[in-house]
Amino acid sequence: METKQRILQAAFELFFRYGIKSVTMDDIARHLSISKKTIYQFFRDKDEIVHTLMEQHIRRDEQEFCDIADKAANVVEEVFSIMRKMSQMFGQINPNIFYDLQKYHPRSWELFHRFREDCILRNVEQTLEKGKAAGLIRGDINVKILARLRVEEIEMGFNPKIFPPDRHKLLEVQLTLTEHFLYGVCTLKGHKLVNKYKHIVEEE
Repeated sequence: METKQRILQAAFELFFRYGIKSVTMDDIARHLSISKKTIYQFFRDKDEIVHTLMEQHIRRDEQEFCDIADKAANVVEEVFSIMRKMSQMFGQINPNIFYDLQKYHPRSWELFHRFREDCILRNVEQTLEKGKAAGLIRGDINVKILARLRVEEIEMGFNPKIFPPDRHKLLEVQLTLTEHFLYGVCTLKGHKLVNKYKHIVEEE
C-alpha cells in the first residue's frame, strides 16, 4: 500500500475509534511509526485528511448502494440489506465523529450533505417507486415528501442533542427509525415481508 493510502487508512481507523477531534497528526504518525513530516508531504493538515476520506467513502458508499439495489429481490430486502450495511458501519463507530464533522470540518460535512441530496434522496425516491409498482409500498403515499422525511430522519439520528450517545446507541437509533419508516409506508403485503425478514409472526 502506498504511503498516502496508508496514512488515510490509519487516520480512518483512529477517527473511527476515538472521534476526529481527539486524534492529532502526532497520533497518526505514531500509529504508522513514521514522522509527522512525512504526513505533511501528502496532506496540508488534518482537515485535508478528513476531506479526502469523506470523498473516498462517499464514492464507495454510492457504488455499494447501487449494488444493493441491483441485487435485492424486492424493496424490503433492499432496505434490510442497507440496514445490515449500517450495522457494519455504525456498530463500533465513535458517535462523536458526526458531531466533530459538523463542528470542526464544515467542508467535509457539506460533502456529506451533497451526497445526501444527490445520492441518498434519489435512491429513496427510486426505492419507494419500485415498491409501489410491486405492491409493497402504499400507492397513496407522496414519494417526494416521504423520501425527504427519510433523509431527514437519517441525519436526525446522528444529532447528539436529540439522541445523546450516552443514552442511545447510534446503530439502535438508525435501525429503529428505519423500521418505523418501513411500517409506515408498506402495504399489508409489504408488512408481511418486513416481519419475515425480522422473523416476526403476527396474527392476522
